[in-house]
Amino acid sequence: MIGYFDAHNHLQDEWLAPHQAEVIKTLERTGVQRWVVNGTTEADWDAVALLAKQNSRVLPSFGLHPWYLARRTPNWRDRLESHLNAGSCGVGEIGLDRWMDGLDFEDQKVVFKEQLEIAVARNLPVTIHCLKAFGALLEILRSEKVPERGFLLHSYGGSAEMIPEFVELGAYFSFSGYFLADKKAAKREVFRQVPVERLLVETDAPAMPLPAGLVRHPLPDSPEGRPVNHPGNIGAVYERLSVIRGMPLEELAARVEENFTKLFGCSKSNPKSARCPDLE
Repeated sequence: MIGYFDAHNHLQDEWLAPHQAEVIKTLERTGVQRWVVNGTTEADWDAVALLAKQNSRVLPSFGLHPWYLARRTPNWRDRLESHLNAGSCGVGEIGLDRWMDGLDFEDQKVVFKEQLEIAVARNLPVTIHCLKAFGALLEILRSEKVPERGFLLHSYGGSAEMIPEFVELGAYFSFSGYFLADKKAAKREVFRQVPVERLLVETDAPAMPLPAGLVRHPLPDSPEGRPVNHPGNIGAVYERLSVIRGMPLEELAARVEENFTKLFGCSKSNPKSARCPDLE
Protein backbone atom coordinates (compact mmCIF):
# COMPACT_ATOMS: atom_id res chain seq x y z
CA MET A 1 0.00 0.00 0.00
CA ILE A 2 1.23 3.50 -0.85
CA GLY A 3 1.89 5.66 2.19
CA TYR A 4 0.36 9.13 2.10
CA PHE A 5 1.50 12.20 4.05
CA ASP A 6 -0.83 15.14 4.63
CA ALA A 7 1.32 18.23 5.14
CA HIS A 8 -1.56 20.40 6.34
CA ASN A 9 -4.98 19.87 7.85
CA HIS A 10 -7.18 20.94 10.78
CA LEU A 11 -8.48 17.69 12.23
CA GLN A 12 -9.43 19.55 15.42
CA ASP A 13 -11.92 21.77 13.56
CA GLU A 14 -15.53 21.84 14.74
CA TRP A 15 -16.75 20.76 11.30
CA LEU A 16 -14.87 17.47 11.72
CA ALA A 17 -15.56 17.03 15.43
CA PRO A 18 -18.73 14.91 15.01
CA HIS A 19 -16.87 12.58 12.64
CA GLN A 20 -13.38 12.65 14.14
CA ALA A 21 -13.13 9.06 15.39
CA GLU A 22 -14.36 7.59 12.11
CA VAL A 23 -12.16 9.96 10.09
CA ILE A 24 -9.07 8.76 11.96
CA LYS A 25 -10.00 5.11 11.35
CA THR A 26 -10.37 5.87 7.65
CA LEU A 27 -6.98 7.60 7.51
CA GLU A 28 -5.27 4.64 9.13
CA ARG A 29 -7.09 2.13 6.94
CA THR A 30 -6.27 3.91 3.69
CA GLY A 31 -2.54 4.32 4.29
CA VAL A 32 -2.24 7.91 5.52
CA GLN A 33 0.93 7.60 7.57
CA ARG A 34 1.25 11.07 9.07
CA TRP A 35 -0.79 14.22 9.09
CA VAL A 36 0.26 17.65 10.32
CA VAL A 37 -2.59 19.14 12.34
CA ASN A 38 -2.38 22.92 12.52
CA GLY A 39 -3.69 25.06 15.33
CA THR A 40 -4.79 28.54 14.34
CA THR A 41 -5.79 30.25 17.58
CA GLU A 42 -5.24 29.86 21.30
CA ALA A 43 -8.73 28.34 21.56
CA ASP A 44 -7.81 25.24 19.55
CA TRP A 45 -4.23 24.56 20.65
CA ASP A 46 -5.28 22.25 23.47
CA ALA A 47 -7.40 20.20 21.06
CA VAL A 48 -4.45 19.81 18.69
CA ALA A 49 -2.20 18.72 21.55
CA LEU A 50 -4.79 16.16 22.70
CA LEU A 51 -5.04 14.65 19.22
CA ALA A 52 -1.28 14.21 19.13
CA LYS A 53 -1.31 12.60 22.56
CA GLN A 54 -4.01 10.15 21.47
CA ASN A 55 -2.56 9.19 18.08
CA SER A 56 1.11 8.94 17.14
CA ARG A 57 0.34 9.64 13.48
CA VAL A 58 -0.68 13.20 14.36
CA LEU A 59 2.09 15.78 14.13
CA PRO A 60 0.95 18.86 16.04
CA SER A 61 1.71 22.39 14.95
CA PHE A 62 0.72 25.55 16.80
CA GLY A 63 0.38 29.12 15.63
CA LEU A 64 -1.76 32.25 15.36
CA HIS A 65 -3.50 32.51 11.99
CA PRO A 66 -3.84 36.07 10.63
CA TRP A 67 -7.64 35.79 10.59
CA TYR A 68 -7.76 35.38 14.38
CA LEU A 69 -5.16 37.81 15.70
CA ALA A 70 -7.79 40.06 17.24
CA ARG A 71 -8.74 37.17 19.57
CA ARG A 72 -5.29 36.71 21.06
CA THR A 73 -4.75 37.22 24.76
CA PRO A 74 -1.91 39.26 26.30
CA ASN A 75 -0.05 36.06 27.21
CA TRP A 76 -0.44 34.35 23.82
CA ARG A 77 3.31 34.05 23.33
CA ASP A 78 3.82 32.26 26.65
CA ARG A 79 1.01 29.84 25.81
CA LEU A 80 2.43 29.21 22.35
CA GLU A 81 5.91 28.53 23.68
CA SER A 82 4.49 26.20 26.31
CA HIS A 83 2.85 24.06 23.62
CA LEU A 84 6.01 24.09 21.51
CA ASN A 85 8.11 23.06 24.51
CA ALA A 86 5.74 20.16 25.19
CA GLY A 87 6.27 18.82 21.66
CA SER A 88 5.53 20.14 18.21
CA CYS A 89 6.54 19.42 14.63
CA GLY A 90 6.31 23.08 13.68
CA VAL A 91 4.97 26.59 14.14
CA GLY A 92 1.80 27.20 12.18
CA GLU A 93 -0.50 28.03 10.78
CA ILE A 94 0.74 31.62 10.64
CA GLY A 95 0.92 34.13 7.83
CA LEU A 96 -0.24 37.22 6.00
CA ASP A 97 -3.62 37.94 4.42
CA ARG A 98 -4.82 40.85 2.31
CA TRP A 99 -7.78 38.89 0.93
CA MET A 100 -10.11 39.06 3.93
CA ASP A 101 -11.52 42.48 4.74
CA GLY A 102 -11.13 44.13 8.11
CA LEU A 103 -7.73 42.72 9.10
CA ASP A 104 -4.95 44.94 10.43
CA PHE A 105 -2.09 44.18 8.04
CA GLU A 106 0.55 45.98 10.08
CA ASP A 107 -0.43 43.90 13.12
CA GLN A 108 -0.23 40.78 10.98
CA LYS A 109 3.36 41.57 10.04
CA VAL A 110 4.35 42.17 13.65
CA VAL A 111 2.85 38.91 14.91
CA PHE A 112 4.17 36.95 11.92
CA LYS A 113 7.72 38.16 12.58
CA GLU A 114 7.41 37.32 16.26
CA GLN A 115 6.27 33.76 15.52
CA LEU A 116 9.01 33.39 12.91
CA GLU A 117 11.52 34.37 15.58
CA ILE A 118 10.10 31.73 17.92
CA ALA A 119 10.44 29.08 15.21
CA VAL A 120 14.01 30.07 14.39
CA ALA A 121 15.03 29.76 18.05
CA ARG A 122 13.84 26.14 18.02
CA ASN A 123 14.63 25.38 14.35
CA LEU A 124 11.03 24.33 13.81
CA PRO A 125 9.56 24.56 10.31
CA VAL A 126 6.92 27.22 9.77
CA THR A 127 3.64 26.63 7.93
CA ILE A 128 2.59 29.81 6.16
CA HIS A 129 -0.81 31.00 4.99
CA CYS A 130 -0.55 33.73 2.37
CA LEU A 131 -3.34 35.34 0.35
CA LYS A 132 -2.72 38.36 -1.88
CA ALA A 133 0.38 39.24 0.13
CA PHE A 134 3.24 37.36 -1.51
CA GLY A 135 5.30 40.49 -2.13
CA ALA A 136 5.14 41.46 1.52
CA LEU A 137 5.88 37.87 2.56
CA LEU A 138 8.93 37.70 0.34
CA GLU A 139 10.19 41.01 1.73
CA ILE A 140 9.91 39.75 5.31
CA LEU A 141 11.55 36.40 4.56
CA ARG A 142 14.43 38.17 2.84
CA SER A 143 15.04 40.44 5.81
CA GLU A 144 14.40 38.08 8.74
CA LYS A 145 16.01 34.83 9.78
CA VAL A 146 14.10 31.69 8.82
CA PRO A 147 14.38 28.19 10.34
CA GLU A 148 17.17 26.08 8.88
CA ARG A 149 14.63 23.30 8.37
CA GLY A 150 12.71 25.56 6.00
CA PHE A 151 9.09 26.59 5.72
CA LEU A 152 5.92 25.46 3.98
CA LEU A 153 3.84 27.69 1.72
CA HIS A 154 0.65 25.73 2.13
CA SER A 155 -1.79 25.70 -0.80
CA TYR A 156 0.70 27.92 -2.60
CA GLY A 157 -1.16 30.54 -4.58
CA GLY A 158 1.70 32.71 -5.78
CA SER A 159 3.21 32.95 -9.23
CA ALA A 160 5.61 30.55 -10.89
CA GLU A 161 8.10 33.40 -11.22
CA MET A 162 8.41 33.72 -7.44
CA ILE A 163 9.16 30.03 -6.87
CA PRO A 164 12.98 30.19 -7.34
CA GLU A 165 13.44 32.94 -4.78
CA PHE A 166 11.19 31.24 -2.25
CA VAL A 167 13.15 28.00 -2.80
CA GLU A 168 16.41 29.82 -2.18
CA LEU A 169 15.02 31.01 1.14
CA GLY A 170 13.99 27.46 2.14
CA ALA A 171 10.44 27.00 0.87
CA TYR A 172 8.41 23.87 0.29
CA PHE A 173 5.08 24.06 -1.55
CA SER A 174 2.02 21.92 -0.83
CA PHE A 175 -0.57 21.06 -3.46
CA SER A 176 -4.22 21.07 -2.40
CA GLY A 177 -7.04 19.05 -3.91
CA TYR A 178 -8.97 22.30 -4.32
CA PHE A 179 -6.60 23.10 -7.18
CA LEU A 180 -8.12 20.19 -9.14
CA ALA A 181 -11.22 22.26 -9.89
CA ASP A 182 -11.66 23.24 -13.54
CA LYS A 183 -11.24 26.93 -12.72
CA LYS A 184 -7.85 26.31 -11.08
CA ALA A 185 -5.91 25.32 -14.20
CA ALA A 186 -3.45 28.18 -13.65
CA LYS A 187 -2.62 26.85 -10.17
CA ARG A 188 -1.96 23.39 -11.59
CA GLU A 189 0.40 24.93 -14.13
CA VAL A 190 2.34 26.65 -11.33
CA PHE A 191 2.76 23.32 -9.56
CA ARG A 192 4.24 21.78 -12.69
CA GLN A 193 7.13 24.17 -12.09
CA VAL A 194 7.74 23.50 -8.39
CA PRO A 195 11.02 21.58 -7.99
CA VAL A 196 10.13 18.00 -7.18
CA GLU A 197 12.42 18.06 -4.15
CA ARG A 198 10.25 20.86 -2.70
CA LEU A 199 6.83 19.33 -3.38
CA LEU A 200 4.34 18.27 -0.70
CA VAL A 201 0.65 17.34 -0.67
CA GLU A 202 -2.13 18.52 1.65
CA THR A 203 -5.88 18.43 2.18
CA ASP A 204 -6.42 21.52 4.40
CA ALA A 205 -9.42 19.55 5.66
CA PRO A 206 -12.12 20.37 6.47
CA ALA A 207 -11.65 23.29 4.04
CA MET A 208 -10.53 23.31 0.37
CA PRO A 209 -12.82 20.48 -0.88
CA LEU A 210 -12.00 18.50 -3.99
CA PRO A 211 -14.33 18.61 -7.01
CA ALA A 212 -17.36 16.47 -6.21
CA GLY A 213 -16.45 13.78 -8.72
CA LEU A 214 -13.13 13.10 -7.00
CA VAL A 215 -14.46 12.83 -3.45
CA ARG A 216 -13.94 9.30 -2.11
CA HIS A 217 -14.92 9.91 1.49
CA PRO A 218 -17.96 12.20 1.63
CA LEU A 219 -19.05 13.89 4.83
CA PRO A 220 -22.25 15.80 5.63
CA ASP A 221 -22.17 19.51 4.91
CA SER A 222 -21.34 21.93 7.71
CA PRO A 223 -24.17 23.54 9.70
CA GLU A 224 -23.74 26.52 7.37
CA GLY A 225 -24.32 24.27 4.36
CA ARG A 226 -20.73 24.25 3.12
CA PRO A 227 -18.99 21.07 1.88
CA VAL A 228 -16.70 19.42 4.43
CA ASN A 229 -13.45 17.96 3.12
CA HIS A 230 -12.49 14.55 4.54
CA PRO A 231 -8.68 14.28 4.95
CA GLY A 232 -8.93 10.72 3.61
CA ASN A 233 -9.41 12.27 0.17
CA ILE A 234 -5.65 12.83 0.01
CA GLY A 235 -5.20 9.65 -2.03
CA ALA A 236 -7.13 11.22 -4.90
CA VAL A 237 -4.97 14.34 -4.62
CA TYR A 238 -1.79 12.27 -4.94
CA GLU A 239 -3.17 10.42 -7.96
CA ARG A 240 -4.15 13.56 -9.84
CA LEU A 241 -0.90 15.31 -8.94
CA SER A 242 1.06 12.37 -10.32
CA VAL A 243 -0.68 12.94 -13.66
CA ILE A 244 -0.04 16.68 -13.53
CA ARG A 245 3.65 16.07 -12.83
CA GLY A 246 3.95 13.18 -15.30
CA MET A 247 5.30 10.84 -12.62
CA PRO A 248 4.26 7.32 -11.61
CA LEU A 249 2.23 7.47 -8.42
CA GLU A 250 4.74 5.32 -6.51
CA GLU A 251 7.60 7.63 -7.52
CA LEU A 252 5.68 10.73 -6.50
CA ALA A 253 4.72 9.19 -3.14
CA ALA A 254 8.31 8.25 -2.38
CA ARG A 255 9.52 11.75 -3.22
CA VAL A 256 6.80 13.41 -1.13
CA GLU A 257 7.68 11.19 1.83
CA GLU A 258 11.33 12.20 1.51
CA ASN A 259 10.40 15.88 1.38
CA PHE A 260 8.02 15.51 4.32
CA THR A 261 10.80 13.87 6.32
CA LYS A 262 13.24 16.67 5.57
CA LEU A 263 10.83 19.41 6.57
CA PHE A 264 8.94 17.90 9.50
CA GLY A 265 11.57 15.45 10.72
CA CYS A 266 9.83 12.11 10.40
CA SER A 267 8.20 9.56 8.15
CA LYS A 268 7.04 5.96 8.21
CA SER A 269 10.50 4.70 7.35
CA ASN A 270 12.52 7.28 9.29
CA PRO A 271 10.85 7.95 12.66
CA LYS A 272 14.01 9.30 14.29
CA SER A 273 12.83 12.69 15.47
CA ALA A 274 11.77 13.15 19.06
CA ARG A 275 8.72 14.86 17.57
CA CYS A 276 7.86 11.71 15.61
CA PRO A 277 7.35 8.55 17.71
CA ASP A 278 7.22 5.12 16.11
CA LEU A 279 3.94 4.15 14.55
CA GLU A 280 1.91 1.77 16.65
